Amino acid sequence: MTVVVVIGVSGCGKSTVASALADRLGRPFLEGDDLHPPANRAKMTAGSALTDEDRWPWLGAVRTWMAEHTDGVVACSALRRSYRDLLRTAGDVLFVHISVPEPELRRRLAERRGHWMPATLLDSQLAALEPLGPDEGVTVDGRLTPDRLTDELAGLAR
Repeated sequence: MTVVVVIGVSGCGKSTVASALADRLGRPFLEGDDLHPPANRAKMTAGSALTDEDRWPWLGAVRTWMAEHTDGVVACSALRRSYRDLLRTAGDVLFVHISVPEPELRRRLAERRGHWMPATLLDSQLAALEPLGPDEGVTVDGRLTPDRLTDELAGLAR
């Protein structure tokens, strides 16, 4: 089977779409943010961007989950190619980047309530984002509704 990893910056809808896709396909779901250690969460909540040194252990935990759930669906920022290269060592992986124009991301984040990730970190995420290579997966339009995206992705993930 193929693990589907839905990637993108904060506010793109990756958690919503990945969760809906897992439900639709009857597959296990991982919210990658749930595996961040408390120190990473505290750092981001305080408005500081994570460094690669902060991210590698977290990505390793996500990769371990993927290796144990080879039919899973994961929501994970996976902004850089090197991060995705690590995740790909878990087995057969399809990356799906939900791409949203920056003004729309800013609007979404301004309206989001109760999330620990501050909108102020969007700039650092956009700076770190490396688009998917043609060998990694697909990029989809995050301006589509979650239902439309889920429909589109369910066809790819079967």
